[in-house]
Amino acid sequence: MFDFFRNTLPPWQWALLALVPPAIIALYFLKLKRQPLEVPSTYLWKRSIEDLHVNSLWQRLRQNLLMFLQLLLIALAMFALLRPGWEGTKLNGDRFIFLVDNSASMSANDVEGAQSRLEESKKLVGGLIDQMDAGMTAMIISFADTPQVVQEFTDNRRLLRERLATIEPTVRGTDLHGALDLADGLANPGRTRIQEGGADIDVVEAQPATIYIFSDGRFEDVKGFSLGNLKPVYVPIGSFEARNLAITGFSTRRSEARPEERQAFVQVTNYTESPQSAVVEVLLDGNFLDAKQVEVPAGESSGAVFPLADAPAGKLTARLKYELDTPTKRDALEQDDTGYAALNDAKPGRVLVVTPGNVALEVAFATERSGKLGAIQFKTPDVLTTDEYKRDADGSVFDLIIYDQCAPATMPRANTLFVGRLPPGPVWRGGREEASGQKDGNDEKGSNTAASAANNAADEVTTVPQIIDWDRAHPVLSSVELANVALVDSLVLDPPPGATVLIDSTAGPIAAIAPRDAYQDVVLGFEIFGQNKDGTRNVNTNWPTKLSFPTFWLNALEYLAGGTEESQTASVRPGRAVELRAAGNVPELTVVDPAGKTHTIRRSAEDVFQFHDTHQLGVYDVRQRDAVTERFAVNLFDRDESDVRVRPSQDPDAPVTQAADIHIGHVDVKAQVGRAPTRKEVWKAILACALAVLVFEWYIYNRRVYL
Repeated sequence: MFDFFRNTLPPWQWALLALVPPAIIALYFLKLKRQPLEVPSTYLWKRSIEDLHVNSLWQRLRQNLLMFLQLLLIALAMFALLRPGWEGTKLNGDRFIFLVDNSASMSANDVEGAQSRLEESKKLVGGLIDQMDAGMTAMIISFADTPQVVQEFTDNRRLLRERLATIEPTVRGTDLHGALDLADGLANPGRTRIQEGGADIDVVEAQPATIYIFSDGRFEDVKGFSLGNLKPVYVPIGSFEARNLAITGFSTRRSEARPEERQAFVQVTNYTESPQSAVVEVLLDGNFLDAKQVEVPAGESSGAVFPLADAPAGKLTARLKYELDTPTKRDALEQDDTGYAALNDAKPGRVLVVTPGNVALEVAFATERSGKLGAIQFKTPDVLTTDEYKRDADGSVFDLIIYDQCAPATMPRANTLFVGRLPPGPVWRGGREEASGQKDGNDEKGSNTAASAANNAADEVTTVPQIIDWDRAHPVLSSVELANVALVDSLVLDPPPGATVLIDSTAGPIAAIAPRDAYQDVVLGFEIFGQNKDGTRNVNTNWPTKLSFPTFWLNALEYLAGGTEESQTASVRPGRAVELRAAGNVPELTVVDPAGKTHTIRRSAEDVFQFHDTHQLGVYDVRQRDAVTERFAVNLFDRDESDVRVRPSQDPDAPVTQAADIHIGHVDVKAQVGRAPTRKEVWKAILACALAVLVFEWYIYNRRVYL
């Protein structure tokens, strides 16, 4: 849009500036007051007469080059302040919000003339800032999965440009909803409604703003948001033909054929329109381990398995090597060409089994696999009253405590599994307080049935319950078949809010799991074995004779004791918090990020260590004193970010291929055709000319040249 001049000064400043040219001319009209001089030279006498004649007030002004140069200098300065230019987008309105996407996909290098999409976005925003007139204000917000205010509302264009330059790329996902919420809150900080006469009245007058969204559109539709006084303008950044290969998965696991050996699995995804071939290299602590070639069909994924044999604990890196049919032979996004995984030593969880005697449990935990998953100790219920147990339970020494036919006075700092008993307190009793007869964890009634386990008169017991369903998807019941399991009796559970029912019967839930701060509590309402008053033992279920019985206890060890290597090597997304644990009552841990920077974190009130600074891709070391106790990896592994192709519009009536609309609430925001054009301004060239005139005027003055 043609708009040659852009005003930059308010009227009163222009009025002051307009007084400068008349003042310059007046100075040349004013008569100089000089002392009369007598000179012996006729020539000098003639020049003195001429000077007196020229400087007389209101005489005809003689041509003077210095005056014209000074007037020209002021004219050029005034012309530059009008900011002449052409072919720029005219900003309509008084308030503007610039949302700049700096997520991982904005590092793609598919924009001609720019290093990345982010740099192109910053260039376009800078052009809009240059077009702001006097009285206009703007703010800048960058956003990935979380928004950040770069600069609040200001009319200072220089400050806006400086703050814009500070936006850095990230390796995180994209969430536009949070950025819109932040923009709406800052654009309308006092938006509050009161009731008056049955109508809503705004306490603070609404202030409309135009919101520019610079992004490649790699985010989900924004639901549940009302634009209100925000007028959206979507400027798509990127191309439809961007090509990319990415590592979208990297993990370690035990070999199914040889459980004693570990192996690494790498997944490669092809985001192009043709099949691609790539070589995957795997390194351990920077040293080459193995390499394989993978063939990846267009738009699909392929995997490669790398045997690790007896590789020591360390940092695994997977790299892609390939050539694409592009000018640079590379793809559009290089951040996802590398994946990371942590290879940790197997650390069996510490498990305490408190039981008066249970042969079935002892047999289930006697396998080699159980020994690798947990270091298991068996104790009798009288241990619950000892100072050693209380110290260990309160100091997080154990990862899992199994209470068989008994219960402690207070819950420990550990995951728990109760067999035939309810945890202490009212949580598992629907808010009812428990009876005081079980404070030491022993059952005084001496019966083998679950009825004897009811330590409160209101605890419901059912006889011969039939199992009708169980949660096969839960890790504790994975591959566990309970259809042929019979029970004599069982407690009917009243799980707390947030619990998951694991086993349901004709009488109600008889097994459930519930969170407790940083821990998990599993309750089986039925006993395996019981004991009569005369000391004889009785069987309450036929479950120990089924193959699902040892499977259940192995699942419990894997899920609750945290002793599997797979659980220790899980990858997290950038920016996500990581929960860390430490054996014993350790007050703090040290985390070393991939750049070598150390972070000290302290134990939280929930008895875990929360680490939030996961902003870099790579492997992080967790140190307890000087020893590395654990490692974890941070990877992009985000298909929305790795598929960097701008989504094309599905509108068949569109004259040219253009970016798809974005959806904000119930509003479809059309992509702006082309890019927001940058205004071509010539004020810098005009100022350069003014500087040249100033230099020439200085030269004339110093040479005393008058024409």
